[in-house]
Amino acid sequence: MKYEFDPYPLQMTMQRMATNVKKRRLEKKLSTKTLAEMSGVPAATIQRFELKHAISLESYVKLAKALGYSEEMVQLLAEPKYETMEELLEINKNSKRKRGV
Repeated sequence: MKYEFDPYPLQMTMQRMATNVKKRRLEKKLSTKTLAEMSGVPAATIQRFELKHAISLESYVKLAKALGYSEEMVQLLAEPKYETMEELLEINKNSKRKRGV
């Protein structure tokens, strides 16, 4: 069974993530330098993310936490996603698995 929930290409997803970080930064009237000081992520890394949409997971989480999104990061992938009742039943059946197929 192959799951396809996300119609967006990887680069589009990364671009949207970078745009969201920049929007939240600007809403809070933070410069990249200030956000760098708050998060521990170098200003150059933040600028590169906003322009080229590339960043490590650790740096992304640090930015999200500095912007006040700790709970949202923890909740990411916290619940199963499904389209049909059959998929939900399969997910529930496999919920205790330690390995894939």
